Amino acid sequence: MGERVRITDSEKLSLLYERFRDVCLVEKEVWKEIFMPRDVAHGPVRTNIQDRYEVEIDDPTTEQTIENAIPRGSAALGAAIQECRAHILFFKRS
Repeated sequence: MGERVRITDSEKLSLLYERFRDVCLVEKEVWKEIFMPRDVAHGPVRTNIQDRYEVEIDDPTTEQTIENAIPRGSAALGAAIQECRAHILFFKRS
């Protein structure tokens, strides 16, 4: 099934936290898998190819905090995610 690689790059994490927020708002629940456009160093970019990231929340309290913030909108959810960043991990399948 592939090896999981934990994302630690701060720039990539910022994008993943934003995407996580957006997906949770659309789905109205904490989402455990998100997709991002594939990083391409050169050449044409195929927009239909995306990288899959697993979202792991290592604390049940954190998951409940995020769940409670979803109905309050983007700003509240963004603040909750920011507050709980240490407990939200992203893994890319390689």
